[in-house]
Amino acid sequence: MSTLLERAELLSQWAVPLMIVTIICWAAYKKVPMYESFVTGAKEGFSVAIMIIPYLVAILFAIKIFVASGAFEDLKLALGWCMQQMGLGEYAESLELLPLALTKPLTGSGARGVMIEIFDTHGPDSFLGKTASIMMGSTETTFYVLTVYYGSVQVKKLRHTLPACLIADAAGIAAAVVVGYVLYG
Repeated sequence: MSTLLERAELLSQWAVPLMIVTIICWAAYKKVPMYESFVTGAKEGFSVAIMIIPYLVAILFAIKIFVASGAFEDLKLALGWCMQQMGLGEYAESLELLPLALTKPLTGSGARGVMIEIFDTHGPDSFLGKTASIMMGSTETTFYVLTVYYGSVQVKKLRHTLPACLIADAAGIAAAVVVGYVLYG
C-alpha cells in the first residue's frame, strides 16, 4: 500500500511540470510562435485586470461597510431568537458561522479572515472550526467570480446566473452545517 501512495505522490509532483512540457512540445510541433503567444496573452490578461479593478473596489467597499455597521451581529441575534422560538436552540451554536456564510459569496480573502477568526476563538479542531473548513470548500465567491468574469466581457445583465449561484451557495452552506453536525456535532 505504501508503494501505491509513494507512486501517487511522485505522480502528483510531476503532473504540472509534465503538462507544461507537453504543451510546449505540442506548440513546437505545430510551429506556434510560443514567446509571442505568451506575451500577447499576458497583455490581454493585464488589460482585463485593469478593467475589473473598479468592480473589485466596489465589492470590497460594500463588504467593509456591512461589517463595520454591525449587521452581522444583529442578524445573528435575530436568527438566534427565531431558532429559540422554533425549538432549535441547541443548534444556535452554528450561528457563529453566519459571518463566514455571508462573507464567502462576496470575497474569498475576507471569508478566510473570518475563518481564521473562528479558529482563533473556537479552535481549528472544534465543531465550528471543522464546519467552517467544510463551508469554505463547499461554497464559491459568487459575487467576485461574477464581477471578474462578467466584468471582463462587459456583461451587464446577470439574468438567471446570480439566483442560480446564490441557490448553489445556500445549498453548500446548508450541506456544510449538516455534514458538520453529522461528523463532528
